[in-house]
Order: sequence, then C-alpha cells, then structure tokens
Amino acid sequence: MIDVGSNSVRLVTYRVDGRSIWTIHNEKALAGLGRDLPATGRLSKRGVETAMAALRRFARVLQDWPEDAIYTAATAAVRESEDGQAFLRRIETETGLKVRLLSGREEARYAALGVVAGEPDAAGLIGDLGGSSLELVRLEDQEPVDGVTLQLGPFALGAPRPIDIGRARRVVDKTFAPLADRFAGKTFHAVGGGWRNLALFHMSRTAYPLRVAHQFEMSREEAIDSARLVARQSRSSLERVEGLSKKRAETLPYAAVVLEALLETFGIERVVVSAFGVREGLLYEAMNAATRAEDPLIAGCEALTEWQGLTEGLGPALFAWSQPLLARLEPRFGAREPILAAAVCRLAELGARFHPDHRADLVFEQVLRAPIAGMSHPERAMLACAAFARHTTAQTFPEPAIVERLLKPEQVRRARAIGAMVRLGCDISGRNAPLLARTRLTLEGEAVSLTADPAEADLILGEQVQKRAAALAEVLGRPLRLGPAELAA
Repeated sequence: MIDVGSNSVRLVTYRVDGRSIWTIHNEKALAGLGRDLPATGRLSKRGVETAMAALRRFARVLQDWPEDAIYTAATAAVRESEDGQAFLRRIETETGLKVRLLSGREEARYAALGVVAGEPDAAGLIGDLGGSSLELVRLEDQEPVDGVTLQLGPFALGAPRPIDIGRARRVVDKTFAPLADRFAGKTFHAVGGGWRNLALFHMSRTAYPLRVAHQFEMSREEAIDSARLVARQSRSSLERVEGLSKKRAETLPYAAVVLEALLETFGIERVVVSAFGVREGLLYEAMNAATRAEDPLIAGCEALTEWQGLTEGLGPALFAWSQPLLARLEPRFGAREPILAAAVCRLAELGARFHPDHRADLVFEQVLRAPIAGMSHPERAMLACAAFARHTTAQTFPEPAIVERLLKPEQVRRARAIGAMVRLGCDISGRNAPLLARTRLTLEGEAVSLTADPAEADLILGEQVQKRAAALAEVLGRPLRLGPAELAA
C-alpha cells in the first residue's frame, strides 16, 4: 500500500492473517508536499520531486506484484492544492500507479476504521493529524459517525517556520469552538506520526520503560503537560530527544498545540495512541464480516505461533480445558481476562524452536513487543509474564521494571497462574490437543483438582505432570487434589 500524505510518502507492505495485520516492510520519504500550500495554494516543488523519486522506487519494488494487491491513496495536500490533479497524472505517467484521492470524509472514516482494526473495543473521539489537515470523527459501536476535516495540520498552521504559540492557538481555538458540543467526549484516540512522536517524547521525559506507541495511554494532565513542554522546545532540543524522529522536529510543536487545545475544548480525560490509521482502515474494510468480528489479539497470537508450523489446534484446546478452573477464580483483569487467557493459550508453542535454556526469556521479550494489536500496555506485560511462566517457575522476569510499573502484584500472580496452567496442559497432553479433553482441571472446594477417567489415569500420574500440577496449585495458593476419577458429564 502506498500512502501519498501531506508530510510523508510511504510504502507499507502487509501480511493479513484473518483479523491480524502485520507490517512486513515500511519505507517513507518525508517529502513535505503540503509545506507551501498555505502560501501558494500549490504543492511544494521540492516536495513533489522528493515524492516522485520515492514513488518511482516504490513502483519498481512492486513491479512483480499483482495489480489488485497494490493500493495507492492520496490525502489532504493533494486534495486541497491547485496542482493536485496534475501531480496525480504525473504519478501515473511516470510510475504506472493509479492513485485514489480520498475525500476528507473518507479520510476520517478510514482513520476511524483503522483504530477499530487495532482496538476493537475503541469508542470516543478519533483525531488523525496529518501534515495539512486534522480529521475528527466520533466512533460508536465500532462505526465512524459524523466526520469532519479541519485545516489544522502543522503546514496549515505555519510549519516549517518556528511556531508562534499564541497565534497558532488562536487559530485552533477559533476552529474548534463551533464543534465543542458536537465532539465532546472522555476518550480521545490519537492517530498520526506527529502525535505518536509526542507520545514518545512523553515516554522519554517520564522514563516510561516500554517504548511501544500503540495503545499507549496518557491522562489528560499528562498529555497537556507534555504538549505544553513540546510546544516550547526549539527544533535542536527536540532533535536531541532519543527515539524522536528528527525530521518531525519542525512540525511537532504545532501538533502539540493542536492536541492541547483539543483536550481542553472537548473535555477529554484520556488519550490513547493508535499506530493504526487510514491504511489499516482500508484493510479492515476489505475484510468480510466474520473476519472483522474476530478478536485481533487472539488472531495475532494464533498467527504468531502458526507461522512456526507447530501443533495444530492446541491453543483453543488448552483454553477450553482451562475454563472450568479459570471461571471459578475472581478476575484480575476484569471482563478482559478470558480474552487474555485465550491469547496466552495460543502462545503455548511460541518458544518451541528456541533453546530450552533461553525459551522463557526469549518468549517474554517477543510477546512484550510483538506488533500485535488489540492489547493495552498492562495487557502486553500480562501476556509476556504468562508466556514466561509457561516455560519456567523462575520468580524474576527479564524486565522487572516494566512488570512493576504496569501490573499490580495480584495481576502478576494471575499471569503466573495462567502460564503454569498452560505448561501443565502441554505436559499432560504431550502437545496432543485431543488428549486434554480426557482430563479435567477445576476447583473442588478450595483445592485445585486434576482428574481423569480411570481408563486414562496414566495421563496425570507421570512425575513431571505431578510437578507441574503442584506448581500451579502453589501459584494459586491452594492445595492440590490429584488422581483418577470419573469425569463429570
């Protein structure tokens, strides 16, 4: 997919496994097409040449791809410029690429669908800040409602000139004022590179240990505090911030002013950063209804393991086997706990091809930073801890600072318990999924009970199985009852 934006021109290739979306290749050129638009009404001449060089390369990279697998779209700068149509004709002449020019309403809609693709339970106000425009749209029941395009991108406000905070804020406030009631809400989903970089700035200044932008959350106060600080930084100061895009330094103060005004105008209390946007929204729309209804976290974890070509059907079987016990425990992750447990079960074989001495550490790291959508940062930490506990009873995690910052002690214990449960199930069955249905794991009174039909008693009487069952009971702080018995009907 090629995205011709107001600031960047980007080629992204994806692998789509059902509901899960994986970025395989991501390449961009910061052309700044919209840089001169407010002053001249036309695309930046230098930006056009930078963009064309990138697009010619992208076309060569994709030359062997089937035509129906290539999607090219352009957004605000091309849409608003006098020479936008001429630029699109030049692209087709020189590269053969046919570019779809998105309307402002379409851009807002696809940004919202992209947020849903990455966070299925998302609701509230969505804002996609590009180089020239800001698209706002409300999200209700996974559907975008009432979108609008506003000329509030950094280039529209004066970038790349050093920011005049007072002037920029007056323009933003005047634009937002008539929309105050229409877009009021508690949660704001921030889409676009500018706001992702602002989140990275906040992580850096607060020593936040997990540098993953997707579904990173800030409170209203945290976001406003960082936005005000960014708006007052010089370009050279921003360029020195570790992990921040140096080429974003000239536009980031403008993005910060827009964010601060937005939070204050619309009464936002919580900011959630989305790494998914228009491109992922286009992919999501192309999925059938059944696929869209899947959970992206479970689908992503399943795909991550299936790529290794290991045991088929083990993850769902483990989840079904664990439910009689899990359903009896007080949840530590609210209504999300069954989904998280199902995801952990799909990761059961993730470490199978790693060296046994290093599996736990490697799986922890891979899960913690996996490009899988549909989980908050505390949920990332939970899955990583559970995946670690699936392979070891060691008490110290590879990155304890992250675990301590994101999880409560009782949540860590629950992650360990789910990991120990998966480990037990894998050892009972020898990774042979159908065998799990011949045993039963549940709570009998206060005790963890592992039973089997008398004809299958040998499944649960091995030394290693008993050791795993004892470890699970210990994590749960309960006695263990182990032995053959008739399975409940």
